[in-house]
Amino acid sequence: MSDSPITPSAGRSGLSVGTFGMLGLNIVSVAAGIALWAAVTATGVVGLPTPMAVAGKAFELAANGTLLDDALASLGRVLAGFILGILVAIPVGFLMGWYRVARGIIEPYVQFFRTIPPLAIIPLAIVTMGIEETPKIFVIFLAAFLSSVIATYQGVISVDRTMINAARVLGAGDFTIFRRVVIPASVPYIMVGVRVGLGSSWATVVAAELIAAQSGLGFRMQQAQLYYDLPTIFVSLIAIGVLGLIMDRIVMATDNVLTSWQERL
Repeated sequence: MSDSPITPSAGRSGLSVGTFGMLGLNIVSVAAGIALWAAVTATGVVGLPTPMAVAGKAFELAANGTLLDDALASLGRVLAGFILGILVAIPVGFLMGWYRVARGIIEPYVQFFRTIPPLAIIPLAIVTMGIEETPKIFVIFLAAFLSSVIATYQGVISVDRTMINAARVLGAGDFTIFRRVVIPASVPYIMVGVRVGLGSSWATVVAAELIAAQSGLGFRMQQAQLYYDLPTIFVSLIAIGVLGLIMDRIVMATDNVLTSWQERL
């Protein structure tokens, strides 16, 4: 009997997991990770706080309102910079991909700033913009923008030319082609850029808060470091991960709606 390739439908029927099944796998995975964490700390070889110590500190910080205040401060900065970055990046990416002249003008600047980590901009932003919210939001904006603009641009130039030519043969003008062909075909790339930009935004805000902030999860970690307060550091790290995960799931749900036409494994 000759071997036959596994088709997408066969892969789904053999390995498909429903929504509740996937949730169950997530819960089992998290529980296993916590159990491993507890086992490692129980040996005393690694100087990490136990899950119970971290949970106790989390309840303490939540009870006095510190955890909520820090989470809201960091979340507000991320949302402001991330949304601004996406709103600017998508039109610029479409402009670069659709018009060669715009590409020639804009691309050198995009590629230049892509080689400079947003974290390296933080000292300059603080010196020029002060230590208030503006520099923090700016560096988050820059991180989200650079990730999303490249993804959008790549989506536009990757559109199948056959579809564009077919639309022209049917009498569609440039605007119709752009609206009905280019934008839908670019959405999967855009959403990948949005997800990458989201991760970059959280990484950037933590770094910004480590340098100059009076509130936020990054600020709380810095303060805890001074007193070797590992449980507080872990609480802040977990809070960042949870908030980032929730936002990522929202982006994924949006992606599923916008690209419902796309076949998935």
